[in-house]
Amino acid sequence: MTIPRQLPNAITIVRILCAPVFVWLLLADGGADGALRWWAGVLFIVAIATDGIDGYLARRYEIVTDLGKLLDPIADKVLTGCAFVVLSIIGELPVWVVVLVLVREVGITVHRLVVATDHVVAAAWMGKLKTVAQAVALSLALLPLWTVVGEWIHVVDAFVMTVAVLLTVASGIDYVVTAVRARRVRSA
Repeated sequence: MTIPRQLPNAITIVRILCAPVFVWLLLADGGADGALRWWAGVLFIVAIATDGIDGYLARRYEIVTDLGKLLDPIADKVLTGCAFVVLSIIGELPVWVVVLVLVREVGITVHRLVVATDHVVAAAWMGKLKTVAQAVALSLALLPLWTVVGEWIHVVDAFVMTVAVLLTVASGIDYVVTAVRARRVRSA
């Protein structure tokens, strides 16, 4: 079976385009626990799940491209960044958490774009683990599960969100250390 060479990148672009729809769904009713919140949560989960799909297709059919290596982490950052910001806007996530996460995400994205003409920096394993942790934490925060299972789910979400934020910081440090080492090797 063959697939169009552009399919993984098209999936990545659709993930980026889902972000404003997801934001609108969550903000339309102020983050209330109704149908729009459920739809926002489901759209986020479906969109973030495409991260694994596009990567799998690109590797499986050997159609990995430099554009895909560049766009894929950007798509993840757009989607998760929007989720962090909107959760802060509706008062469910402290601003300092959002600032910490966005500084890491924007800093690394800018670095990737700056060095893209020289070489493409693909996501490292710790960055991928961070993305999974953020996806799980944000999914728990977005879906109004407390209306179904009770308020205890907030404790679970707080724990998972803490792990995601710690992994965000750790993976940012790992990225910087790896980039500095790579620069030294290229300069030698």
